Amino acid sequence: MTPRRHVVSLLASAEFARAYTIAGLAAAFGSFLIERLTSTVTLATIVTMLAITGIGMLFARRDELTLLRFAPTSLVGFLALALISVLWSTDRSETLSGWATLFGYTVIAITIGHVRDTLQTVRALGDTLRWLLALSLGLEVLSGILLDMPFPALGIEGNLALGGSVQGIFGTRNMLGFVAVVGLITFVIEWRTQSITRRVGTLSIALGAFLALLSASPSVVVLAAGVGVATTALTIVRHTPAHRRVGVQWALGALVAAALAVAFGIRHLIIRMLDAGSDFSTRADLWNTILDYVAQKPLTGYGWFGPWAPSDSPFTAINFALSDHHRTALNSYFDLLLQLGWIGLALFLVLGGVATVRSWLVASVRRSVVYAWTPLMLVTLAVESMFESFTLTGAGWLLLVLCALRAGQTRSWRQNIDDAQTGAIPTLGPMG
Repeated sequence: MTPRRHVVSLLASAEFARAYTIAGLAAAFGSFLIERLTSTVTLATIVTMLAITGIGMLFARRDELTLLRFAPTSLVGFLALALISVLWSTDRSETLSGWATLFGYTVIAITIGHVRDTLQTVRALGDTLRWLLALSLGLEVLSGILLDMPFPALGIEGNLALGGSVQGIFGTRNMLGFVAVVGLITFVIEWRTQSITRRVGTLSIALGAFLALLSASPSVVVLAAGVGVATTALTIVRHTPAHRRVGVQWALGALVAAALAVAFGIRHLIIRMLDAGSDFSTRADLWNTILDYVAQKPLTGYGWFGPWAPSDSPFTAINFALSDHHRTALNSYFDLLLQLGWIGLALFLVLGGVATVRSWLVASVRRSVVYAWTPLMLVTLAVESMFESFTLTGAGWLLLVLCALRAGQTRSWRQNIDDAQTGAIPTLGPMG
């Protein structure tokens, strides 16, 4: 075998695909730790090398891929808009840098989506998060109890002995809470599909729940409630006879809409109950200020940046007006309005919304519980996007692209075209 054939064979192998998936997930979820222990350049180099390797893997597997089902159209449109925004950006170099980071994580997610199926992805994510959450707890114990001193280099404040809040290796309590909830969903799916032993499943769920509690993040309560409601609704739909399923779907949709309306009406009471008044007040002031700037460029925004560039407009002016130093809008939707305008927000909503509907419909008819992972993850990202901008970068963006790709592979107009061309019969039925 020639060296070229050997490399291609390696890139196309299942063993390399598993190693790549774990490496990609570890880089995305461990990005804060990598950046703090090394540098931003090191993290960028890791993401770049993973993206290049991913392109090589996709090339090695090109015979297994079809152009129609390669990536969602809305994703391509969003990436194109973010790149084109360099034309009206207030800082073109920062826009190109932010887009390159976005594109790098996109390539990693697309690669994982094509070389691993849903169960394999869930197992790889479960393994990755078990180690990262365990490392977080270990460092918090070391900092808050054994040494009783903070680890500023890692962003760990050492509050464990005081009952929290803790950050782990993720930088903030909100990010730790988000990762813990993602881990909980993944661990439960692993346990239900018997991918892990009962002992490992029990310990993993306990670890995720414990760190979610210790994070003391107000958004975790809302996130857990949203995921709980989605899980209950999906369970009801999955156990409903096929001839009644459509009616039940509409009834649940109406019920959720009514519940959201009621929650909005009593939002101040909910905020007091969550003891999140100061957090919400900070966000409300920030969002009101952002809307003032959005009104100046409502359609296109100020150009794509991802995390804010503190020295660039309009971010400097917003922080100056608030006497603060925000690095994001603390809300994915407001961030998109500011950076890419209503056009960017619309593309983002289409990307996430269509993926949620597709994956929900698939999960409601397939027997295996593994199909519930994608819609529950998308619900998690949608709810978290109301409190943080995690979905627009790093691990959050990788999960969104991965879930959108997975949903498009199992139920889309592309599949119908592809099946018609190949003579294949669609298999979207109540089978596992």
